[in-house]
This record gives sequence, structure tokens and C-alpha cells, in this order.
Amino acid sequence: MKNIPRPEHPRPDFFRNQWLNLNGQWDFEIDTSNTGIDKKFYLLEKKFREKIVVPYPPESKLSGIENTDFMVSIWYRKNIKIPEHFAKKRIFLNFGAVDFLTNVWLNDIHIGTHTGGYIPFRFEITDAIKKENVLTVNAYDDNRTYLQPCGKQSQRYYSYGCYYTRTTGIWQTVYLEATERNYLKNFKIYPDYDSGDVLFFLNIDGQSEVKTMIFAENECICEKTVSGSGNTFFTINIKNFIPWSIENPFLYNVKFVLYSNGVKQDEVESYFGFRKIEIKGKKILLNNSPVFLKMVLDQGYYPDGIYTAPSQEDIINDIKIAKHMGFNGARLHQKIFEPLFLYWADKLGYLVWDEYPNWGIKSRISHEAFSVLIKEWIDVIERDFHHPSIIGWCPLNETHMPQDNELVRTIYHITKKFDTTRPVIDTSGYIHVETDIYDCHNYNQDPEQFKKDFEPFKSQEKIWQNYPQLDAPYRGQPYWVSEYGGTWWAEGKQGWGYGDRPKTKKEFIERYRKLTEVLLNHPKITGFCYTQLYDVEQETNGLYTYYRKPKFDPELIRKINLKKAEIEK
Repeated sequence: MKNIPRPEHPRPDFFRNQWLNLNGQWDFEIDTSNTGIDKKFYLLEKKFREKIVVPYPPESKLSGIENTDFMVSIWYRKNIKIPEHFAKKRIFLNFGAVDFLTNVWLNDIHIGTHTGGYIPFRFEITDAIKKENVLTVNAYDDNRTYLQPCGKQSQRYYSYGCYYTRTTGIWQTVYLEATERNYLKNFKIYPDYDSGDVLFFLNIDGQSEVKTMIFAENECICEKTVSGSGNTFFTINIKNFIPWSIENPFLYNVKFVLYSNGVKQDEVESYFGFRKIEIKGKKILLNNSPVFLKMVLDQGYYPDGIYTAPSQEDIINDIKIAKHMGFNGARLHQKIFEPLFLYWADKLGYLVWDEYPNWGIKSRISHEAFSVLIKEWIDVIERDFHHPSIIGWCPLNETHMPQDNELVRTIYHITKKFDTTRPVIDTSGYIHVETDIYDCHNYNQDPEQFKKDFEPFKSQEKIWQNYPQLDAPYRGQPYWVSEYGGTWWAEGKQGWGYGDRPKTKKEFIERYRKLTEVLLNHPKITGFCYTQLYDVEQETNGLYTYYRKPKFDPELIRKINLKKAEIEK
């Protein structure tokens, strides 16, 4: 797979060794009038005129297309030769993510449809597959309708302010998987930090014997075999387990092997970590100890790949530069990041807030938009559930009036229903309705005024709020300044950010220090999230440039960030 872009398996948390990466060059066509389905572009006689490199979106340089105009409908085609070892097996076609409405044909046969731009989906193609095949994909994507969540993707022709180049169509890895008749459809893992129990929920297609093996540093430490079909539950206890933490992100590997009448059917590898996150009063506890969130805003954009990281190394690098500057995690902002990012967050001990890209739909969410949002959000929780790095969920960001408060409350409770183990912020910043952690976004650039904003909270239950006349009353939750800073710096040119640009780098560092120390020194504030890790296009308020070059001495940032927070003492 040396010449295949993004050759690594996209799901270390759901790994089958029987797989085939379909990334690389595909035929491509822009369907300007959105009449391709009516004109039967999916039939084999239709020839596509361009070439695109998948999984990079057509707006990106790496795709070879680099068209940043609105492309409401686009078409892909690829010839696929099935490996001999896939013969007589069940075969599944997987898409990591395609924005937004996807239709798939194989050899002129319509395989299926999927709605939503951020989560994986798959179709079984066993009955349609031949030795040599033609796969055709159509993606419809028009974010100007206000009916589809699209995060920070611009709804204008151009990028502006904090809105950036769009991503249309395929933007994560496409691949095939092969299994025997019985296979593991899905699973959840619940490690219990207090007891050492690991509860497994497996969804199995076909009556099978399931052998589960748990490994610590490549040594099998325990195994269990159960019989099951459909939903299957069992528990394995690990005595004297090693916790997952920021300092020591220890992971246990797990292997599920399915048998039927002694014949191996399927094998899936994954992992988990023992990590406990809970709220006690105004504190957030990680493994029963207070943790101060020293987070940085990460928007998941890349200059040459837009939504798609050019390589796995780029993903690792973003986490490493943040950790080096003394941040212990990130708020993954207005985008559902690919599973590989979460895998490396798990591996490197990097805390994550998972946030849904609700921008693109109006704050007063229509029923049509809600049906898309809630289904995809539930799928996000299901996909990402057992990543120990994820310490909280946030389905909405900065919702405005007129918002439907009961709908926001419903989304909060649905999130809690699907995961009882993590705190939930209903809508980050504003306008809060019901939330486990009360957060705010404060971009005051004057450190003295910034300090005054939070001073009453030291002696009273009076917090600074973005919309005090609209926000739900504060009820003693942990209080998090989940956006601050945003100070722009674009040496020698104009840029977009918050407030006046510092005149020198020294002035920037001094402002960063004073703003950050206000939060570190406050006895009731439980964390911060600085805006932002790197510049994104015209938004030049990153600590690094868009091409991931440091704008300031990282050691100076690190020295400020490593100071112990008052609430941890």
C-alpha cells in the first residue's frame, strides 16, 4: 500500500485484517446541474472526464481537482478487482465519511443511500460483487439550505471570518472488508474503574462462539468464550489493572474471534482503557483526582487537505505540538474528527471534548434538520463511545435566539441516555438550557477587565455569562471558560481574530500569560480552552500557522500552561 494515499487502516478501534483500501485515483465528474441521477450517470457507459485522488475532497490541493466553488452534485467511479482470498466470503463496502447525501451503485446496481457528512457507513455487497467490478458514488451537498449540519464550512462562495473552505463528497478512507457467514456487527466496551470489571456488549450476526482475549503489552492476561447471537453481554474482571491517564495512557488490546461449529468466522481487534470521569461539586475528577482542563481549540483543517489530514503523521503532529505547549487536551470544534485522531489521542494521553458540527442549521432547528442532526449525533456517540480520551460530549455550539429550548433539552437528555458515563454540555457558550458543565466564551483582550468579569464568582455564586438574561440559572456546576484568547497575529499582513493585534511577539506572550493566569489562579474555574492551536485560512489567531509552524516560542507557552491551577490544589 506504499503508493496509496492514507494507506493505514482507518479504524484501529475496529480492525479486521481482511480488508482492502480503495483510496487512490478515481474517475470524477462535477454534475453542475444536479441532473446526473436523471441522466443515469451510474450506468457503465457514462464516462467521467476528470481524475480525483480519494480520500481528499475535491476542494483540496491533494485531490488534484482544487475546485472551491459550490459543487452541489459530484460523481466518483473506480474499477475494483476483488482479491482471491475474498472469494466465497461476505463482503462489506465501508465509507469513513462522505458529505452529505450519498448514493452508491455497484455494476449498475443501486446498493444504498446514506445521509450525513461525518460518520461511517457500510453496505453489504456480497450479492452484487464479481471478480472485477465498477463502483459508482454520487454525493449531493448544498449547505446553503440550512437543513444540513456543516460546521465551519462557508455558506458563501468565499471563506470569511471564522468560516472556511467547504468539503464536498468523500473525505475519509473507502475500503472493503471480508468475513465468513457470521460476523461481529458492532460492540461497546464499558471498563469500570472502581471494580476492574469490563462489560462487553456485542452485536453478532449469526449464532457463534465468541472467544475474547485481553492483552497487556502483547501478553494475553485473560480470555473468555461465550455463545451468542444478536445482542450478547458478558463481563471480564481484570485484577490490579493499570489506569489510563494523561501521564500514562495505558491501553489494553482486545481481540474477538468468532467460530461456528469450530470454523473461524470473523476476527476483530480493538482496545480500551480504564478511565473514570465524574463531577463532584465544582470540580471535574479524572480517576478520582481533580483535573484542570488546559485545552486548546482544534478545528481539524489542513491547508492541502481541508477536512482530510494529508497523512497519519499530520494527525500525530497536531497532538504532539499541543502537548508540548502544556495543553492536556483539545476541544474538537465544529467537526467530527476521524477515528484515527481519537486513536492517537488515546495513545498519547490527550483529553478530548467531542462536539457536533451543528452550524449550518438555524438555532431554531427545524424538524427536518433535527432528524438529520439527532440520528448522526447518536451515531457519533456509538462510534466513539469507548475512546478513553473522550471525557465529554457537546451536541451544539453557540446557539442563538430564537432557539427551541425544549429541543435543546431533548438533545441533552438523548445524549445522556446513550452515554451515562460522561458529562454533557448542552450548547457550548450559549444559550444554556440544561447542562452538566456550565461554560462560557469570553474573548476580552484586556487582562484587567477579563479578571473583573470572573471576580464576583470567587465569593458568590455569580458567574460571567454570555447571555445572562437568556441562559439557564447557574446551579453550582463546574465552570469552564471553553473559549478565550483568540488573539490574532499575522506578521506583516491583515488577519481575522479577536481584539487589537499585539504590536510585538513579546506583547502577545505577555497578554497570553495574563489572560491565562486569571483562569489558573481562580479557585472556582475548572478549566480553559484557548482559541486556537493553529491558524485556519484567514483566521490568524493560532499559536501555530496554518502550515503548523510556530508563531511564538512554544517553550514560553508551555511555561505558562504548566502552572498548577488553584482548583487542583
